[in-house]
Amino acid sequence: MNPRQPRVVAVSRDEQNRFSKIPVASITLVAGHGIEGDAHAGEMVRHRYGPHRGKTLPNLRQVHLLASELFDEAAAAGFDGLGPGDLGENVLTAGIDLLTLPEGTLLDLGGPVVRLTGLRNPCVKINRFRAGLMKVVLSKADGTPAEKPVPLSRSTVVRRAGVMSVVVAGGDVVPRAPITVTLPAAPHASLVPV
Repeated sequence: MNPRQPRVVAVSRDEQNRFSKIPVASITLVAGHGIEGDAHAGEMVRHRYGPHRGKTLPNLRQVHLLASELFDEAAAAGFDGLGPGDLGENVLTAGIDLLTLPEGTLLDLGGPVVRLTGLRNPCVKINRFRAGLMKVVLSKADGTPAEKPVPLSRSTVVRRAGVMSVVVAGGDVVPRAPITVTLPAAPHASLVPV
């Protein structure tokens, strides 16, 4: 495989609703549902904070993707030892700037396909997992680190805790699978928190 080819680094899931997920050898994506055996799978909202918005809302957070390059930035900021699944992601990627892709982008993960729906909004659990880590995944528009979560409506912050997606085509996703990007038709809409 070409070392510059975007690829899957690791995959994780968890049947229980916890902050971190468990790295596994493969995950099975189910179209319109999410990841088989993952607490966030489902056609309707499954996030533990979703019920206050109503359980009849479509689940736009079926699969969480995170760039492995964020772990390098975290290490440079003094947060060594982050590994697959630690930040709750299902798919850890390399070689692709997920945050700059527009809404509706299709990512072929070696057969299974997801459609990007928005940004993950970092929550207070990041600092509970590792004190101070929020400043790595959230910054003000001027680039200075933010120390605490902000409301979804605030657009003056940069969220770097990954992207959320829904499953378009199912199948198994494994580490080292190539990632192929298909952009939606123009005009493109930037990802916003979901």
